[in-house]
Amino acid sequence: MTETHPDIEISRRRLLGTVGAAGAAGLALGAAGGALTHAALADSGAQAPAGASGSLSSLGSTQIAFHGDHQAGITTPLQAKGHLVAFDLAAGAGRTEAAALLRRWSDTARRLMAGEPSAASDTGIALDAGPSSLTVTIGFGHSFFERTGLTVRRPASLDPLPDFSSDRLDERRSNGDLWIQIGANDGLVAFHALRALQKDAGQAARVRWQMNGFNRSPGATGTPMTARNLMGQIDGTGNPKPTEPDFDKRIFVAPGGPGPAEHSWMAGGSYAVVRRIRMLLDDWDKQSPAQQEQVIGRTKATGAPLTGGGETTEMALDKIGADGRPVIAANAHARISAPEQNGGAAMLRRPFSFHDGIGTDGAPDAGLLFICWQADPLRGFVPVQRKLDRGDALSEFIRHESSGLYAVPPAPRTGEYVGQPLLEG
Repeated sequence: MTETHPDIEISRRRLLGTVGAAGAAGLALGAAGGALTHAALADSGAQAPAGASGSLSSLGSTQIAFHGDHQAGITTPLQAKGHLVAFDLAAGAGRTEAAALLRRWSDTARRLMAGEPSAASDTGIALDAGPSSLTVTIGFGHSFFERTGLTVRRPASLDPLPDFSSDRLDERRSNGDLWIQIGANDGLVAFHALRALQKDAGQAARVRWQMNGFNRSPGATGTPMTARNLMGQIDGTGNPKPTEPDFDKRIFVAPGGPGPAEHSWMAGGSYAVVRRIRMLLDDWDKQSPAQQEQVIGRTKATGAPLTGGGETTEMALDKIGADGRPVIAANAHARISAPEQNGGAAMLRRPFSFHDGIGTDGAPDAGLLFICWQADPLRGFVPVQRKLDRGDALSEFIRHESSGLYAVPPAPRTGEYVGQPLLEG
Protein backbone atom coordinates (compact mmCIF):
# COMPACT_ATOMS: atom_id res chain seq x y z
CA MET A 1 0.00 0.00 0.00
CA THR A 2 1.35 3.41 -0.92
CA GLU A 3 0.80 6.70 0.82
CA THR A 4 -0.76 9.89 -0.43
CA HIS A 5 1.39 12.76 -1.62
CA PRO A 6 -0.12 16.10 -0.53
CA ASP A 7 3.22 17.75 -1.37
CA ILE A 8 2.54 17.04 -5.04
CA GLU A 9 -0.74 18.91 -4.83
CA ILE A 10 1.00 21.86 -3.16
CA SER A 11 3.79 21.93 -5.75
CA ARG A 12 1.26 22.08 -8.56
CA ARG A 13 -0.52 25.00 -6.98
CA ARG A 14 2.72 26.85 -6.42
CA LEU A 15 3.74 26.13 -10.00
CA LEU A 16 0.49 27.48 -11.37
CA GLY A 17 0.09 30.30 -8.88
CA THR A 18 -3.17 29.10 -7.41
CA VAL A 19 -4.44 29.20 -3.88
CA GLY A 20 -4.26 26.19 -1.56
CA ALA A 21 -7.20 24.24 -0.30
CA ALA A 22 -6.16 23.84 3.30
CA GLY A 23 -9.53 24.87 4.59
CA ALA A 24 -11.65 22.95 2.09
CA ALA A 25 -14.70 21.30 3.60
CA GLY A 26 -17.04 18.68 2.24
CA LEU A 27 -16.66 15.00 1.42
CA ALA A 28 -14.19 13.30 3.75
CA LEU A 29 -12.13 10.22 3.05
CA GLY A 30 -10.94 8.18 6.00
CA ALA A 31 -7.50 6.64 6.30
CA ALA A 32 -8.55 3.66 4.22
CA GLY A 33 -9.59 5.86 1.33
CA GLY A 34 -6.59 8.16 1.45
CA ALA A 35 -4.19 5.28 0.92
CA LEU A 36 -5.97 3.56 -1.96
CA THR A 37 -3.39 4.34 -4.63
CA HIS A 38 -1.53 2.09 -7.07
CA ALA A 39 -1.53 -0.88 -4.71
CA ALA A 40 -3.47 -3.85 -6.03
CA LEU A 41 -7.25 -3.63 -6.12
CA ALA A 42 -8.44 -4.36 -2.59
CA ASP A 43 -11.64 -5.92 -3.86
CA SER A 44 -13.83 -5.88 -6.93
CA GLY A 45 -14.66 -2.24 -7.47
CA ALA A 46 -14.83 -1.29 -3.81
CA GLN A 47 -14.98 2.41 -3.14
CA ALA A 48 -13.50 4.13 -0.11
CA PRO A 49 -15.96 5.11 2.64
CA ALA A 50 -16.63 8.58 3.87
CA GLY A 51 -15.10 9.09 7.30
CA ALA A 52 -15.18 11.48 10.20
CA SER A 53 -11.63 12.65 9.56
CA GLY A 54 -9.81 13.94 6.50
CA SER A 55 -10.87 16.63 4.05
CA LEU A 56 -11.86 17.10 0.47
CA SER A 57 -8.22 17.73 -0.40
CA SER A 58 -7.32 14.14 0.52
CA LEU A 59 -9.33 12.97 -2.47
CA GLY A 60 -7.47 15.30 -4.81
CA SER A 61 -4.00 14.60 -3.43
CA THR A 62 -4.06 10.85 -4.01
CA GLN A 63 -1.34 10.01 -6.55
CA ILE A 64 -0.89 6.80 -8.52
CA ALA A 65 2.56 5.93 -9.85
CA PHE A 66 3.21 5.99 -13.59
CA HIS A 67 6.22 3.64 -13.35
CA GLY A 68 6.05 0.15 -11.86
CA ASP A 69 5.58 -3.48 -12.79
CA HIS A 70 2.23 -2.93 -14.53
CA GLN A 71 0.55 0.08 -16.05
CA ALA A 72 -1.80 1.97 -13.76
CA GLY A 73 -5.53 1.68 -14.44
CA ILE A 74 -5.64 -2.12 -14.36
CA THR A 75 -5.69 -3.00 -10.67
CA THR A 76 -6.32 0.59 -9.58
CA PRO A 77 -9.60 0.96 -7.64
CA LEU A 78 -12.49 2.17 -9.79
CA GLN A 79 -12.42 5.89 -10.48
CA ALA A 80 -15.38 8.26 -10.67
CA LYS A 81 -14.68 9.57 -14.18
CA GLY A 82 -13.22 7.96 -17.29
CA HIS A 83 -12.46 8.58 -20.94
CA LEU A 84 -11.62 5.96 -23.55
CA VAL A 85 -10.07 7.09 -26.82
CA ALA A 86 -8.64 5.24 -29.81
CA PHE A 87 -6.29 6.72 -32.40
CA ASP A 88 -5.18 5.70 -35.87
CA LEU A 89 -1.72 6.68 -37.05
CA ALA A 90 -1.81 9.31 -39.77
CA ALA A 91 -1.14 8.42 -43.39
CA GLY A 92 2.59 8.05 -43.86
CA ALA A 93 3.31 7.74 -40.15
CA GLY A 94 5.26 4.64 -39.14
CA ARG A 95 7.52 3.29 -36.45
CA THR A 96 9.56 6.48 -35.99
CA GLU A 97 6.51 8.69 -35.62
CA ALA A 98 4.82 6.16 -33.33
CA ALA A 99 7.86 6.06 -31.03
CA ALA A 100 7.97 9.85 -30.82
CA LEU A 101 4.25 9.97 -30.08
CA LEU A 102 4.49 7.36 -27.33
CA ARG A 103 7.38 9.25 -25.79
CA ARG A 104 5.25 12.43 -25.72
CA TRP A 105 2.25 10.59 -24.29
CA SER A 106 4.35 8.89 -21.63
CA ASP A 107 5.93 12.17 -20.53
CA THR A 108 2.54 13.87 -20.34
CA ALA A 109 0.97 10.95 -18.46
CA ARG A 110 3.82 10.89 -15.94
CA ARG A 111 3.54 14.62 -15.32
CA LEU A 112 -0.23 14.73 -15.00
CA MET A 113 -0.39 11.63 -12.80
CA ALA A 114 2.06 13.39 -10.47
CA GLY A 115 -0.16 16.47 -10.33
CA GLU A 116 2.14 18.58 -12.51
CA PRO A 117 1.21 20.59 -15.61
CA SER A 118 1.96 19.13 -19.01
CA ALA A 119 5.22 20.06 -20.69
CA ALA A 120 3.46 21.73 -23.62
CA SER A 121 1.37 24.84 -23.12
CA ASP A 122 -0.91 23.65 -20.35
CA THR A 123 -4.58 24.52 -20.77
CA GLY A 124 -5.12 25.18 -17.05
CA ILE A 125 -8.25 23.01 -16.98
CA ALA A 126 -7.07 21.28 -13.79
CA LEU A 127 -5.40 24.39 -12.39
CA ASP A 128 -6.69 24.02 -8.82
CA ALA A 129 -6.60 20.23 -8.47
CA GLY A 130 -4.20 17.59 -7.31
CA PRO A 131 -3.72 14.35 -9.27
CA SER A 132 -7.06 12.94 -8.03
CA SER A 133 -6.01 9.30 -8.64
CA LEU A 134 -5.42 10.02 -12.33
CA THR A 135 -4.31 7.06 -14.42
CA VAL A 136 -3.36 6.89 -18.10
CA THR A 137 -3.17 3.43 -19.65
CA ILE A 138 -1.87 2.91 -23.20
CA GLY A 139 -2.31 -0.09 -25.49
CA PHE A 140 -1.79 -1.27 -29.07
CA GLY A 141 -4.41 -2.60 -31.46
CA HIS A 142 -3.91 -5.35 -34.06
CA SER A 143 -3.47 -2.83 -36.90
CA PHE A 144 -0.69 -0.94 -35.09
CA PHE A 145 1.83 -3.64 -35.95
CA GLU A 146 1.22 -3.45 -39.69
CA ARG A 147 1.43 0.33 -39.63
CA THR A 148 4.81 0.20 -37.88
CA GLY A 149 6.31 -2.82 -39.70
CA LEU A 150 6.30 -4.91 -36.51
CA THR A 151 4.02 -7.78 -37.48
CA VAL A 152 6.64 -10.33 -36.45
CA ARG A 153 6.36 -8.96 -32.91
CA ARG A 154 2.55 -9.09 -32.78
CA PRO A 155 1.37 -11.72 -30.25
CA ALA A 156 -1.14 -14.35 -31.31
CA SER A 157 -3.29 -13.30 -28.34
CA LEU A 158 -3.99 -10.07 -30.24
CA ASP A 159 -5.69 -11.89 -33.11
CA PRO A 160 -9.11 -10.33 -33.83
CA LEU A 161 -11.96 -11.48 -31.62
CA PRO A 162 -14.38 -13.92 -33.24
CA ASP A 163 -17.82 -12.81 -34.40
CA PHE A 164 -20.66 -13.23 -31.93
CA SER A 165 -24.26 -13.60 -33.12
CA SER A 166 -25.56 -10.92 -30.76
CA ASP A 167 -23.04 -8.27 -31.90
CA ARG A 168 -24.31 -5.12 -33.57
CA LEU A 169 -20.93 -3.50 -33.97
CA ASP A 170 -20.22 -0.06 -35.41
CA GLU A 171 -16.77 -0.29 -37.00
CA ARG A 172 -16.35 3.47 -36.70
CA ARG A 173 -16.39 3.07 -32.93
CA SER A 174 -14.32 -0.13 -32.78
CA ASN A 175 -10.66 -1.14 -32.85
CA GLY A 176 -7.92 1.42 -33.62
CA ASP A 177 -4.12 1.44 -33.87
CA LEU A 178 -3.66 2.87 -30.37
CA TRP A 179 -5.92 2.98 -27.31
CA ILE A 180 -5.84 5.11 -24.17
CA GLN A 181 -7.84 4.66 -20.99
CA ILE A 182 -8.03 7.68 -18.68
CA GLY A 183 -9.46 7.50 -15.17
CA ALA A 184 -9.62 10.01 -12.30
CA ASN A 185 -11.74 10.91 -9.31
CA ASP A 186 -12.32 14.41 -10.64
CA GLY A 187 -14.01 15.20 -13.94
CA LEU A 188 -11.84 18.20 -14.79
CA VAL A 189 -8.63 16.28 -14.06
CA ALA A 190 -9.80 13.47 -16.36
CA PHE A 191 -10.77 15.86 -19.15
CA HIS A 192 -7.50 17.77 -18.75
CA ALA A 193 -5.61 14.54 -19.42
CA LEU A 194 -7.79 13.72 -22.43
CA ARG A 195 -7.22 17.17 -23.91
CA ALA A 196 -3.46 17.10 -23.30
CA LEU A 197 -3.02 13.66 -24.86
CA GLN A 198 -5.14 14.59 -27.85
CA LYS A 199 -2.99 17.70 -28.41
CA ASP A 200 0.15 15.57 -28.06
CA ALA A 201 -1.00 13.44 -30.99
CA GLY A 202 -0.36 16.37 -33.29
CA GLN A 203 -0.02 15.29 -36.90
CA ALA A 204 1.07 11.76 -36.01
CA ALA A 205 -2.35 10.31 -35.23
CA ARG A 206 -6.02 11.17 -35.43
CA VAL A 207 -8.86 10.22 -33.10
CA ARG A 208 -10.81 7.21 -34.35
CA TRP A 209 -13.39 7.18 -31.55
CA GLN A 210 -13.83 8.52 -28.03
CA MET A 211 -16.19 7.57 -25.19
CA ASN A 212 -16.91 8.99 -21.73
CA GLY A 213 -17.82 7.07 -18.59
CA PHE A 214 -18.43 7.38 -14.88
CA ASN A 215 -18.72 5.37 -11.68
CA ARG A 216 -19.90 6.06 -8.18
CA SER A 217 -17.66 8.62 -6.47
CA PRO A 218 -15.34 7.42 -3.70
CA GLY A 219 -16.95 8.01 -0.34
CA ALA A 220 -20.52 8.00 -1.70
CA THR A 221 -21.38 4.87 0.30
CA GLY A 222 -21.04 4.48 4.05
CA THR A 223 -18.85 1.40 3.68
CA PRO A 224 -16.80 0.06 0.75
CA MET A 225 -18.90 -1.99 -1.63
CA THR A 226 -18.89 -3.38 -5.14
CA ALA A 227 -20.15 -0.87 -7.72
CA ARG A 228 -23.58 -0.99 -9.34
CA ASN A 229 -24.30 -0.62 -13.03
CA LEU A 230 -27.14 1.37 -14.64
CA MET A 231 -29.49 -1.60 -14.28
CA GLY A 232 -29.06 -1.22 -10.55
CA GLN A 233 -27.22 -4.52 -10.29
CA ILE A 234 -24.07 -5.03 -8.24
CA ASP A 235 -21.47 -5.66 -10.94
CA GLY A 236 -18.06 -7.24 -10.37
CA THR A 237 -18.71 -9.71 -7.56
CA GLY A 238 -16.89 -12.56 -9.26
CA ASN A 239 -13.76 -10.56 -10.08
CA PRO A 240 -10.48 -12.33 -9.28
CA LYS A 241 -8.71 -10.74 -6.30
CA PRO A 242 -5.03 -9.73 -6.17
CA THR A 243 -4.81 -11.75 -2.95
CA GLU A 244 -5.56 -14.98 -4.84
CA PRO A 245 -2.40 -17.00 -5.57
CA ASP A 246 -3.10 -17.28 -9.30
CA PHE A 247 -4.19 -13.65 -9.84
CA ASP A 248 -1.07 -12.58 -11.73
CA LYS A 249 -1.16 -15.73 -13.86
CA ARG A 250 -4.74 -14.97 -14.92
CA ILE A 251 -4.38 -11.24 -15.50
CA PHE A 252 -0.77 -10.55 -16.55
CA VAL A 253 1.44 -12.10 -19.24
CA ALA A 254 4.11 -14.26 -17.64
CA PRO A 255 7.82 -13.55 -18.26
CA GLY A 256 9.11 -15.54 -21.20
CA GLY A 257 5.79 -16.61 -22.56
CA PRO A 258 3.61 -17.61 -24.11
CA GLY A 259 5.02 -17.28 -27.60
CA PRO A 260 8.42 -16.70 -29.17
CA ALA A 261 11.07 -14.33 -27.88
CA GLU A 262 9.80 -11.62 -30.25
CA HIS A 263 6.77 -11.30 -27.98
CA SER A 264 8.72 -10.90 -24.73
CA TRP A 265 7.98 -7.16 -24.69
CA MET A 266 4.52 -8.08 -23.34
CA ALA A 267 5.85 -9.80 -20.19
CA GLY A 268 4.07 -8.16 -17.28
CA GLY A 269 1.49 -6.65 -19.62
CA SER A 270 -2.19 -7.51 -20.03
CA TYR A 271 -4.86 -7.62 -22.74
CA ALA A 272 -7.87 -5.32 -22.61
CA VAL A 273 -11.16 -6.20 -24.26
CA VAL A 274 -13.28 -3.06 -24.63
CA ARG A 275 -16.98 -3.24 -25.51
CA ARG A 276 -19.63 -0.54 -25.60
CA ILE A 277 -22.70 -2.36 -24.31
CA ARG A 278 -25.93 -0.43 -24.57
CA MET A 279 -28.50 -1.36 -21.94
CA LEU A 280 -32.12 -1.34 -23.08
CA LEU A 281 -33.15 0.27 -19.82
CA ASP A 282 -36.80 0.94 -20.69
CA ASP A 283 -37.31 -2.78 -21.41
CA TRP A 284 -35.35 -3.74 -18.29
CA ASP A 285 -37.36 -1.43 -16.06
CA LYS A 286 -40.59 -3.08 -17.19
CA GLN A 287 -39.47 -6.28 -15.48
CA SER A 288 -40.37 -6.76 -11.84
CA PRO A 289 -37.48 -6.96 -9.36
CA ALA A 290 -38.13 -10.70 -9.07
CA GLN A 291 -37.91 -11.12 -12.85
CA GLN A 292 -34.70 -9.10 -12.97
CA GLU A 293 -33.20 -11.31 -10.27
CA GLN A 294 -34.06 -14.42 -12.26
CA VAL A 295 -32.29 -12.99 -15.32
CA ILE A 296 -29.16 -12.26 -13.31
CA GLY A 297 -29.28 -15.11 -10.79
CA ARG A 298 -28.56 -12.76 -7.86
CA THR A 299 -30.61 -10.56 -5.57
CA LYS A 300 -30.73 -6.93 -6.60
CA ALA A 301 -30.41 -5.49 -3.11
CA THR A 302 -27.28 -7.32 -1.94
CA GLY A 303 -25.87 -9.17 -4.95
CA ALA A 304 -26.18 -12.47 -3.08
CA PRO A 305 -26.87 -15.57 -5.19
CA LEU A 306 -30.50 -16.64 -5.27
CA THR A 307 -29.41 -19.81 -3.49
CA GLY A 308 -28.71 -17.78 -0.33
CA GLY A 309 -25.92 -16.17 1.66
CA GLY A 310 -24.17 -12.88 1.02
CA GLU A 311 -22.62 -11.26 -2.04
CA THR A 312 -19.46 -13.36 -1.92
CA THR A 313 -21.19 -16.66 -1.07
CA GLU A 314 -20.56 -19.27 -3.75
CA MET A 315 -23.55 -20.09 -5.92
CA ALA A 316 -25.13 -23.48 -5.21
CA LEU A 317 -25.69 -24.19 -8.89
CA ASP A 318 -27.16 -27.65 -8.25
CA LYS A 319 -29.81 -26.41 -5.79
CA ILE A 320 -33.39 -27.23 -6.88
CA GLY A 321 -36.39 -25.17 -5.84
CA ALA A 322 -39.86 -26.30 -4.71
CA ASP A 323 -41.01 -26.18 -8.34
CA GLY A 324 -38.42 -28.79 -9.31
CA ARG A 325 -36.32 -26.30 -11.28
CA PRO A 326 -32.84 -24.96 -10.53
CA VAL A 327 -33.03 -21.97 -8.16
CA ILE A 328 -30.51 -20.22 -10.41
CA ALA A 329 -31.92 -20.71 -13.90
CA ALA A 330 -29.91 -22.45 -16.60
CA ASN A 331 -29.79 -19.22 -18.62
CA ALA A 332 -29.11 -16.86 -15.70
CA HIS A 333 -26.24 -14.50 -16.42
CA ALA A 334 -24.39 -15.30 -13.20
CA ARG A 335 -24.50 -19.04 -13.88
CA ILE A 336 -23.33 -18.84 -17.49
CA SER A 337 -20.49 -16.40 -16.78
CA ALA A 338 -19.19 -18.14 -13.65
CA PRO A 339 -15.54 -19.29 -13.99
CA GLU A 340 -16.46 -22.79 -12.83
CA GLN A 341 -18.85 -23.01 -15.79
CA ASN A 342 -16.12 -21.93 -18.22
CA GLY A 343 -13.15 -24.12 -17.41
CA GLY A 344 -11.83 -21.58 -14.90
CA ALA A 345 -11.73 -18.74 -17.45
CA ALA A 346 -11.33 -15.50 -15.57
CA MET A 347 -10.98 -11.82 -16.35
CA LEU A 348 -10.77 -8.67 -14.26
CA ARG A 349 -13.75 -6.50 -15.12
CA ARG A 350 -13.13 -2.78 -14.63
CA PRO A 351 -15.91 -0.91 -16.42
CA PHE A 352 -17.37 2.57 -16.58
CA SER A 353 -21.05 3.35 -17.06
CA PHE A 354 -22.03 5.77 -19.84
CA HIS A 355 -24.97 7.97 -20.75
CA ASP A 356 -24.87 9.74 -24.11
CA GLY A 357 -28.26 11.43 -24.03
CA ILE A 358 -31.76 10.45 -25.07
CA GLY A 359 -32.41 8.88 -28.48
CA THR A 360 -35.08 9.97 -30.94
CA ASP A 361 -37.24 7.14 -29.61
CA GLY A 362 -37.10 8.64 -26.12
CA ALA A 363 -34.93 5.85 -24.76
CA PRO A 364 -31.64 6.59 -22.99
CA ASP A 365 -28.45 5.86 -24.92
CA ALA A 366 -26.80 4.42 -21.84
CA GLY A 367 -25.05 1.33 -20.63
CA LEU A 368 -21.63 -0.06 -19.85
CA LEU A 369 -18.19 0.66 -21.23
CA PHE A 370 -17.10 -2.89 -20.51
CA ILE A 371 -13.35 -3.27 -19.99
CA CYS A 372 -11.86 -6.58 -18.94
CA TRP A 373 -8.24 -7.55 -18.35
CA GLN A 374 -6.63 -10.95 -18.81
CA ALA A 375 -3.34 -12.61 -19.64
CA ASP A 376 -4.86 -14.16 -22.76
CA PRO A 377 -8.27 -13.18 -24.21
CA LEU A 378 -8.52 -16.56 -25.96
CA ARG A 379 -8.67 -18.13 -22.50
CA GLY A 380 -10.41 -15.25 -20.72
CA PHE A 381 -13.04 -13.22 -22.55
CA VAL A 382 -13.65 -15.35 -25.65
CA PRO A 383 -14.87 -18.64 -24.08
CA VAL A 384 -17.14 -16.79 -21.65
CA GLN A 385 -18.64 -14.54 -24.34
CA ARG A 386 -19.21 -17.52 -26.62
CA LYS A 387 -21.23 -19.18 -23.89
CA LEU A 388 -23.16 -16.01 -23.11
CA ASP A 389 -23.84 -15.59 -26.83
CA ARG A 390 -25.55 -18.98 -26.93
CA GLY A 391 -28.18 -18.39 -24.29
CA ASP A 392 -27.72 -15.62 -21.71
CA ALA A 393 -31.07 -14.35 -20.42
CA LEU A 394 -29.54 -10.89 -20.17
CA SER A 395 -28.97 -10.73 -23.94
CA GLU A 396 -32.56 -9.59 -24.43
CA PHE A 397 -31.79 -6.40 -22.55
CA ILE A 398 -28.36 -5.41 -23.90
CA ARG A 399 -26.72 -4.67 -27.25
CA HIS A 400 -22.99 -4.90 -28.02
CA GLU A 401 -22.35 -1.86 -30.21
CA SER A 402 -18.57 -1.58 -30.45
CA SER A 403 -15.53 -3.71 -29.69
CA GLY A 404 -11.76 -3.53 -29.43
CA LEU A 405 -8.86 -5.67 -28.26
CA TYR A 406 -5.57 -4.10 -27.18
CA ALA A 407 -2.18 -5.33 -26.01
CA VAL A 408 -1.20 -3.23 -23.00
CA PRO A 409 2.52 -3.59 -22.24
CA PRO A 410 3.97 -3.29 -18.72
CA ALA A 411 4.69 0.11 -17.21
CA PRO A 412 7.88 1.70 -18.50
CA ARG A 413 10.99 1.94 -16.39
CA THR A 414 12.18 5.39 -15.28
CA GLY A 415 13.37 7.36 -18.29
CA GLU A 416 11.57 5.11 -20.80
CA TYR A 417 8.23 5.37 -22.57
CA VAL A 418 5.34 2.94 -22.88
CA GLY A 419 6.13 0.27 -25.47
CA GLN A 420 9.80 1.18 -25.86
CA PRO A 421 10.99 -2.47 -25.81
CA LEU A 422 8.57 -3.17 -28.67
CA LEU A 423 9.53 -0.21 -30.84
CA GLU A 424 13.25 -0.13 -30.11
CA GLY A 425 14.02 -3.70 -29.00
